[in-house]
Amino acid sequence: MRSNHARGNTTTVVSRTNALAALAAALLTCVSGLAAGDVPQQGEQIITCTNLVSGASWQIRINFDRGTVDANPARIDGAKISWHDVGDGGNYTLDRKSGALTVVVASSTGGYFLHDHCRLSR
Repeated sequence: MRSNHARGNTTTVVSRTNALAALAAALLTCVSGLAAGDVPQQGEQIITCTNLVSGASWQIRINFDRGTVDANPARIDGAKISWHDVGDGGNYTLDRKSGALTVVVASSTGGYFLHDHCRLSR
């Protein structure tokens, strides 16, 4: 019986070690993409974006607490913010370092890409 008890303790230790490793990996994933000294943003931020061809400007509202852009669900990480606008059918990706905004709009004729720029606050 002692050998079974010892084997059970080893299994428990390995299981706890695996659980801690999984937790550490999950935490690392949450903060990956953040530069040294960066902290995850909170609250809302309003950003002005401009069409590079026409010069037309508009604003987007990013809610970091809710994970939305203009009330559309968004994926937000240290490098980019991506969302789908159900109103215009566009798929948006904002590069958080350069301010480059890429819009992909699908259509029955193949769709199109737009390349805009957003002024990011530092």
